[in-house]
Amino acid sequence: MASGTIFSIEEFAINDGPGIRTTVFLKGCPLRCAWCHNPEGLLPAPQVFHGIYGDRITGRIVEAGDLAAELLRNRDFFAMNGGGVTFTGGEPTMQPRFLCEVLDRLEGVHKAVETSGWCAPGVYADVLERVDLVLQDIKLASPEAHRRWTGQDNSPILRNLETLKRSGKPFVIRIPLIPGVNDSLSEMESVAALLRGALALRRVELLRYHKTAGAKYPRVDLHYDPGFDREASPAVHTEVFSDFETIIL
Repeated sequence: MASGTIFSIEEFAINDGPGIRTTVFLKGCPLRCAWCHNPEGLLPAPQVFHGIYGDRITGRIVEAGDLAAELLRNRDFFAMNGGGVTFTGGEPTMQPRFLCEVLDRLEGVHKAVETSGWCAPGVYADVLERVDLVLQDIKLASPEAHRRWTGQDNSPILRNLETLKRSGKPFVIRIPLIPGVNDSLSEMESVAALLRGALALRRVELLRYHKTAGAKYPRVDLHYDPGFDREASPAVHTEVFSDFETIIL
């Protein structure tokens, strides 16, 4: 049985898919987004978190069967309100065997994954066939800007986005709005162009930048210096997504 590392389980989530859900946060991420508000999810292994009331370990190793059993305790509740389980991170596809094994064990539960899409095509396909909904993040359309602000080229993401569009799987696009980074009209138009022909796209969600994102960095021995104006409010260009339902979170 596969084991994996998670750093949080949040119940009664209402913004991570339909209904009232349980959201599972997996550790480890290949990206280093300058605005990341979950720095405790970047590294794959458990680590020290310097809390207000003393140090603790963030991240626990759990077997797939045990996690699935924990989540299935709420199966009747999910059924009553149209909810389910959403896996996020970090980047959940960094633990593909563990993620897929847990998904396989959640019979009768609506399953969603929130992903950057930065993973091998085979991994993306394996996860895609096991979930009912994909929450697909798009940070930037420009490869150069994506590399600058996340540390990685976005070609794997764009390739997997095309797979998602062809699959017919229902999905939601999530775009973090970062002031001075990706909130220009031209960048949003480029993202909108990537979504043309996406018949199963349910909506576009624009996520406002968390101005408190840097608060947790010292707690995991990291320095927060994102390189943009943290106090600025991002521009919002909902008009470029007029072909889709668009909401601001």
